[in-house]
Amino acid sequence: MKPINLEPRYSTMEIPGKCIKCLAEKQLDSCLRLLLMGKTGNKELEERYASLLSFLKSPESKKLRNESEKYLSEGKEVEVKIYYSKVGKAKYEVKLSELNPEESK
Repeated sequence: MKPINLEPRYSTMEIPGKCIKCLAEKQLDSCLRLLLMGKTGNKELEERYASLLSFLKSPESKKLRNESEKYLSEGKEVEVKIYYSKVGKAKYEVKLSELNPEESK
């Protein structure tokens, strides 16, 4: 399964932001809708749903949310990747990059 990418953003006057919890919940809702529409049997979709649900219930979720918000406040772009392994354990990775000066205006 491909990793799940969550890219949190701060809200500005023009653009509403989203935290990683809100982004994960949005993707979870999307997966659930597809599963309820009869897309059962799609193993990747089922694993994606399980990964997102596991992430939202995990203690790491709050830690990663706080960490990403700290980096956003420092002017960094944040990307959280969720990897799901066959043994049922999720792995999380945070990637950072500096905001372009033109993007922060």
